[in-house]
Amino acid sequence: MMDPSSPLIQPIITFLQSWNTNFLFITLASLLVWIIWRIVYNRLEFLSKKTKFDWDDLTLHALKTPISTLIWCWPATISIDCFIQEHFGIKLQWLSMLKVPMVIATLVWITIRFISNMERFVLNQKTHDETTVQAIAKVARLIFIVIGALTIMQAFGLSLSGLLTFGGVGGLIVGLAAKDLLSNFFGGMMIYFDRPFKVGDWIRSPDRQIEGTVERIGWRMTIIRTFDKRPLYIPNSVFSNIVVENPSRMLNRRIKETIGVRYSDSDKVESIVSEIKSMLKSHPDIDSKQTLIVNFNAFGPSSLQMLVYTFTKTVNWVRYHQVKEDVLLKIMNIIRQHNADIAYPTQTLKLEPQALEQSEQELLY
Repeated sequence: MMDPSSPLIQPIITFLQSWNTNFLFITLASLLVWIIWRIVYNRLEFLSKKTKFDWDDLTLHALKTPISTLIWCWPATISIDCFIQEHFGIKLQWLSMLKVPMVIATLVWITIRFISNMERFVLNQKTHDETTVQAIAKVARLIFIVIGALTIMQAFGLSLSGLLTFGGVGGLIVGLAAKDLLSNFFGGMMIYFDRPFKVGDWIRSPDRQIEGTVERIGWRMTIIRTFDKRPLYIPNSVFSNIVVENPSRMLNRRIKETIGVRYSDSDKVESIVSEIKSMLKSHPDIDSKQTLIVNFNAFGPSSLQMLVYTFTKTVNWVRYHQVKEDVLLKIMNIIRQHNADIAYPTQTLKLEPQALEQSEQELLY
């Protein structure tokens, strides 16, 4: 066995003892601070649950993980710095400067978590427009990330004026290389600010084969779920060049039908028209404030045609068809109550007597 007093072994033992002592002290100190933080956090969480406000809960939740991470990472940088400096004689300047960026990154992390918590809270309340809330949250997160990144660069001694000058030239180069990406980004901004549609809206475009429900509006693309449940991933720049129809923002839905009765019921048409109009005006699901037309409209090939033109109060697609069905059934009952009937395509052949006799003679011979 090797002698512990050996000149070769003694420096190693001294090194391990010194390192173990420093590392143990820093670790115990970090553990003590972390325990104190957890006790304070649990106490604050207990008090916040008794309040009627939700902002304190959101703030505490945003603080929890970043503060715990900082408590362990800060002493870790001190331990590494001491170890390298004492045993290798090297002073790493960037490691000493790492503490300030670490604090800045923690503050930015807390802010981003708070913004995300607020976004989820507001969306769960369902009192604000989902698209607007998401847009504001994304812009706020982007602003704080940029501010944090610039502050960290300045903490490392980088010149922001030079960086901005380089960014101007670099931005031009990047803009030319990534024009599609930028056009999609500004297309997304246009959607957020002009708000032609929002998440949950049913939209369609007569210019493209696009129709479905908006699921998500991102910075680069919008996701639309078609009625057969297929997802469509559409770049935002597309919406700058097409017409978008938003049926979800309709105020009413239209019922427009042409109904024909038999020519033999011509004497009953006037009373049928009058009764249908009265029925529509008193119908609870018909908006009588909108245009309402019930008139004898045309002489058809095999029917006397009546135009029924009105609007429902509902814009829901399923409910609209239920109302339309009820209206059509009531119209059919009104027609039958007048001993009339709905016409169907017929043809009447009129033969002259001379032509009939000639046809019979041709059959005999």
